[in-house]
Amino acid sequence: MPAKFIAVYITTKDWKEADKISEILLRKRLIACANIMPIRSAYWWKGRIEKHGEALLIAKTKKALYKKILDEVKKHHSYSVPCVNAFPITEGNPDYLKWIENETAK
Repeated sequence: MPAKFIAVYITTKDWKEADKISEILLRKRLIACANIMPIRSAYWWKGRIEKHGEALLIAKTKKALYKKILDEVKKHHSYSVPCVNAFPITEGNPDYLKWIENETAK
């Protein structure tokens, strides 16, 4: 059975951008919760390896809202190619999953 809920993994240039994007997603009821934490990233960009600090935003939501989340993140993100990946929540606390259901857009 396909997962109804997802965790969306979004990297941002800094804490301020992660906070701004999470606030937009929360206010639009596209996510129920966001966790923001500092990370160190290393990746290929324009033929070079880049390494620097970023902020990681993990948002919990319904799978049906992913496309709207992706559109909002692309609209407000500073990167031309932002990382916005969804992972299925295949198991979870039923009370928590019900809370996600109730706190996000119908």
